[in-house]
Amino acid sequence: MPARPLRCVTCGDGPTLVILHGYAMQPETYLPLARRLADRARVVIPSIFALPERWSFDHAVECLELTLEDQDIDRMSMLGHSFGGGLELALAARHSDRVVECVFSDTLADRREFRLAEEALRNPPRLLRMASVPAAEAFFKSVITHPVQLMRAAWWGFTSDRTDDIKTIVEAGIPCHVMWASRDSILLRADGEDFASDLHATFTVAGSTGEYGHVDHDWMFDDPELFEAHLDELGLQVLSEGAA
Repeated sequence: MPARPLRCVTCGDGPTLVILHGYAMQPETYLPLARRLADRARVVIPSIFALPERWSFDHAVECLELTLEDQDIDRMSMLGHSFGGGLELALAARHSDRVVECVFSDTLADRREFRLAEEALRNPPRLLRMASVPAAEAFFKSVITHPVQLMRAAWWGFTSDRTDDIKTIVEAGIPCHVMWASRDSILLRADGEDFASDLHATFTVAGSTGEYGHVDHDWMFDDPELFEAHLDELGLQVLSEGAA
């Protein structure tokens, strides 16, 4: 089956911000954050696992490219969470002329491979304690609707190397920012720092606690107010232009 545009959740008006969601999450999981930004940006959240055939990296990128065309997106800022950061790197590297800036939240896509699966399996009980209700609901929905896609995507995440994409983004001079939860139960902060260094990006660590308690891996949707505050501190063009 050929590639096709992906289902998207959209809200707001203004410069475009494309959010690429985390592993086994759903676009709707990020609506609390999207609604907070909707007065300044048009937020577009594709469903990155709902591909028209079995998941592969190249097929996912092609579907995302068609999604940009379908949504009439010529210029965009991007925000990738966790697994979505790997796809964000690919899109930015292939379409650097269309990308205003990139933000990566608790994602890992450095030269030593995108090791989300490996690090998550270090301590499964800790991962279960971290999971919030929105994350659990999205995970089970994804497992039911796209089980094969998730398995194939996890294998790609475990084995891929994003060195070339990082190099292309750096050479293109795209402004990049890496944001990290103060207590990420899945990924090591040191790896995030290395990723930011490779990408020539700023590196920001969230406060120790947010509205919902400790700031963990999923703070992007678990504490959208805190996440928005940290986005504002970055001085992103997409948000400043939309507020003008």
